[in-house]
Amino acid sequence: MPIPTHVSTELDAADRGWALGHTWRTELQASFTGYAELFDAVGASRGQVREWGEQAVRRTAEWAPRLAVEIAAMAEGAGLARWQLGALNARTEVLAAAAHLGEGDCSTSVVLPGNVVAPRTVQTWDWHDVLRDGMLIHSFQPRPGHQVRTFTEFGVVGKIGVNSAGLGLHFNVLRHDSDHDRIGVPVHVVARRILDEATSVEAAVELARSARLSASSVLTVVTFDGQRSAASALELCPDGVAEIPADDTGTLLHTNHFLDPKLAEGERTTPEVSTTDQRLASLRERADELREADRTQRAHALRAVCAHPDPELPPHQRWQTLATISLDLADHRLHVHPGGPCGVAATTWQSA
Repeated sequence: MPIPTHVSTELDAADRGWALGHTWRTELQASFTGYAELFDAVGASRGQVREWGEQAVRRTAEWAPRLAVEIAAMAEGAGLARWQLGALNARTEVLAAAAHLGEGDCSTSVVLPGNVVAPRTVQTWDWHDVLRDGMLIHSFQPRPGHQVRTFTEFGVVGKIGVNSAGLGLHFNVLRHDSDHDRIGVPVHVVARRILDEATSVEAAVELARSARLSASSVLTVVTFDGQRSAASALELCPDGVAEIPADDTGTLLHTNHFLDPKLAEGERTTPEVSTTDQRLASLRERADELREADRTQRAHALRAVCAHPDPELPPHQRWQTLATISLDLADHRLHVHPGGPCGVAATTWQSA
């Protein structure tokens, strides 16, 4: 089934949030219900989730006031409490606070072919199969003349995306010993603010470093101005932010473990719970295929890391590649295939 798409015409954050929440009221409520069940399965009580959601709302209001307004209006439009939308946007933080470990999501490739040629990107988005109906493609203008297109989830303000300044962002979860239960700025809010405001890797780094975090993720930021390109994987955790540059061939690959030597000392993801090391090795073996100009061919290079759920496992332990995403930095477009790379064809991409 195609991923739902919402195009916001409202420039005001409150109007935009309320309209999205009202239009997709049923889907937002289902999204919260699905995450509430996941939080319960990993041992987080309803009282804890409410408190963590309220903390996420406060931290967002301090660091990104306009996004806090948008979240509050979205909650109102959807008939949900603010803390419920806070918990959705802080789902990474809630899971980190509950010390939930698992296979986790995402294998990302960014290749910088050289001057004049736009970067070539692709990633898988692996998540719990029971949350497959929560995906959303959202297009909007956070300010006049600045377009953002993001692949995200209902109720979550942003995730993977591209803006009209030629900046794109890929997203992978990480887990670190410094993660804690004093909820900080949600990493999804950080991703959205970068898409809203940043026009360069340097600006994205500055924004990321200014946020007080309680959970970890890697945001791979890539830019193209029509002549030159740049990319850096920003490894975020409460202990700090590290920048991982592209290698000498212009290739930047990331899965779900820290590559920065210092931050890697606090790595929480282990081979017992994740295939992250094997997936990164698989990407490196297919570096030539990931340099292909055609996004379908690049997606096919990820077939070896395509995740399929084990029906014998409980829902909170089942993982599936729910989407395959590629960013077009030249045309400022987002291309999403609903499903894993094993099913990608030239005709299956949804473009925004």
